[in-house]
Amino acid sequence: MQSQAFSSGRIRLVTYDRRDQCLTLTWENKTITAFRPVPEEIFQRLSRAPNPASYFEDRVAEEYPQVTPKRSIQDDNPRQKLNDLFGR
Repeated sequence: MQSQAFSSGRIRLVTYDRRDQCLTLTWENKTITAFRPVPEEIFQRLSRAPNPASYFEDRVAEEYPQVTPKRSIQDDNPRQKLNDLFGR
């Protein structure tokens, strides 16, 4: 699995699973969206885009079907849930 983190902007993390061709985005409000099937080249371009959110809107949002994101290991961590709730 490949990933690219962003320190600013609406998109904070993009992950790509080559096996499933699944592109998963974590947004600044902690919402997670996933799209499949997405070619790896789209992940690469999104990762290098000067404005990833604009690239996403122009090249991904309407081109690829949205799917239910896989459950994250982090979802089972109660400490992480509290830290997210209280902004730590």
